[in-house]
Amino acid sequence: MTNQYSKDIWHPFSHPTAVDAQIDPIHIVSADGVYVKDDQGRELLDGTAGGLWCVNVGQSRPEMKKAITNQLDEMAFYHMFGGASHPRSTELAAKLVSMAKPENMKRVFFTSGGSDSVENALKIARQYHVLNGEPDRKKFISLKCSYHGTHFGGTSLHGGDKGGVRRNYEPLLGGCIKVEAPWLYRNPWHCDDPEQLIDSCINQLIAEIEFNASDTIAALIAEPVMGGSLIIPPESYWPRLREVCDQYGILLIADEVITGFGRSGCLFGSRGWGVAPDIMTLAKGISSGYIPLGAVMINERIEQAWETNNDARGFISSGITYSGHPVACAAGLAALDIVEKENLPKNAKIQGDYLLEKLKPFAEKFPSVGDVRGKGLMLGLELVADKKTRQPVDVAKGLALNIAAAARKHGALVRPAGQRILLAPHLIYTTSHCDQLVDALSKAFNEIDR
Repeated sequence: MTNQYSKDIWHPFSHPTAVDAQIDPIHIVSADGVYVKDDQGRELLDGTAGGLWCVNVGQSRPEMKKAITNQLDEMAFYHMFGGASHPRSTELAAKLVSMAKPENMKRVFFTSGGSDSVENALKIARQYHVLNGEPDRKKFISLKCSYHGTHFGGTSLHGGDKGGVRRNYEPLLGGCIKVEAPWLYRNPWHCDDPEQLIDSCINQLIAEIEFNASDTIAALIAEPVMGGSLIIPPESYWPRLREVCDQYGILLIADEVITGFGRSGCLFGSRGWGVAPDIMTLAKGISSGYIPLGAVMINERIEQAWETNNDARGFISSGITYSGHPVACAAGLAALDIVEKENLPKNAKIQGDYLLEKLKPFAEKFPSVGDVRGKGLMLGLELVADKKTRQPVDVAKGLALNIAAAARKHGALVRPAGQRILLAPHLIYTTSHCDQLVDALSKAFNEIDR
């Protein structure tokens, strides 16, 4: 084995033998601000916010460490089952409701992370319809190319099956309907016009709703910007989704695990499209990754179904030991204070626009870059074998992996994701950080993609 660090570990989304064979594994030993240091002493600009869209406010923030240690001095843990609470949980819930006031969100259910949040959102959606007198509404709609976590519900809704994401764990949750994503670069209609694409997607969605019997569908779940595939829908797509859901009595769940708290250039991704969902799933940026934390938020419409119920059907038979963990909530409060005080959503938009303009020339300059796209500090470079046909690269040949490895040699961490390179910088990036990231990527592409 060449990877000395992984002999005792099974890593997520990895084949153990491939990990064991890594010659130069990523082993990060410290971090500060937007930089990390690896085991070879190299300081690297982090273009991934901790690797998975998480550390929005940057590493080793004194405010974050102080909030966490103060809470540990006060109390490490107490549960929230059966009405129990503690100061940080009530403070954070009030903060979240205030931040999501434009969406008319009224209640918060705390979880331990994004997959937990999605799983509980699905439960809440089904139970809402039971309380609302429509118990047959059990099915869910999701988009192809989507990602909603790794629990059985989220895996069932997964919008693709490369790598056996669904197949290896079937049978999964029944009644999960997949419809086309609003992807301008690659769609089955070969459509490059945004409005025509939206019409095609919405028409297909309506056909699936009616074919599957609209009164059996509980909710549609979608990411405002699709993180794994970096698909950015055209402007009017989300408003059209809202209209269709309202027309057929279907709840709209915005999976804001990645887009929540500023990453897309707006406080919430759905807000950036001018849409208020019924349910929001949150994680990652809620605590900036310092402590695992997630949440589900529900609007007044959902809340009222419970407020008017007085029987066992309204009992919330779901719970997580670490729901509303005091230390996690303390971290959440500190992180969201930074988000607001430093106006990180605005900075994400400014720096994201700047970074996108710097990266767009890559599509002309390098033979394997078919598309460059982004919204806020969510950016991606689509790698293709043929620009004219838009045929994806053969992932097995490892082009994305090789480019990411070369970028690391030139001082920056980027994320290889199959047929694309994903960028998810910390929301505290400056233009000089953007320039440094582009320079490292340019050198990497010049070295690998010639």
